Amino acid sequence: MQPIFISATGTDVGKTCTAVQLIDRLGRSGIRVGACKPIETGVGNVPADAARLLEAVQRYNPAFATFEAHDLCAYTFLLPAAPFCADKAATISLDKIFDKIRQLQSHCDLLIIEGAGGLMVPILSDYMMIDLARDIGGHILLVVSSELGGINATLLSLEMLKSRQLPFDWCVNLYRNRESFDRVSRPYYDAAFPDEWWTLQEGLDTFLKHFLNRSPLGIR
Repeated sequence: MQPIFISATGTDVGKTCTAVQLIDRLGRSGIRVGACKPIETGVGNVPADAARLLEAVQRYNPAFATFEAHDLCAYTFLLPAAPFCADKAATISLDKIFDKIRQLQSHCDLLIIEGAGGLMVPILSDYMMIDLARDIGGHILLVVSSELGGINATLLSLEMLKSRQLPFDWCVNLYRNRESFDRVSRPYYDAAFPDEWWTLQEGLDTFLKHFLNRSPLGIR
């Protein structure tokens, strides 16, 4: 199946939380699910996001039973920054990232891939997270914040995805400024995107149903 690439409008918006919920739903439905965090920064001993993903996957897919959190990553870096900046020795190779993704795909039917930061976070000076999502043939799930000011970041991200003609869905994670969201952001989303947006808290099952119905067999 086509992998799902989870991105967001920024850092700390809810990519890992979304990925874990997807893994749980897919696992409970009987799909042999896997996960990948190609690059994680701000890592001391253990990549925290990858560890959460692995813990979720191991509940459903025995092929990941012997894996450790680092096995879900192609690269980890100590500095909490964009990969290009965190990679002080300029070690990142795209081939190594693609090899890691292919390796993990061989252990599952559907791979959940969590990006780092937002779509335009640089991996190399001329290669961004959105480029990685494109090159692996992933269906992008964009997670946007419910906080005040989120509309601008959302529109910029949607414009980028549409200009690249990439397949995507998007949802609002109601966790920050949740009480004010219905007044400060929702009116615009309802007016501009009446049939396109949904909340992570209410629409994830419907998204998965539609995705699985349209997802082609085989890894691209």
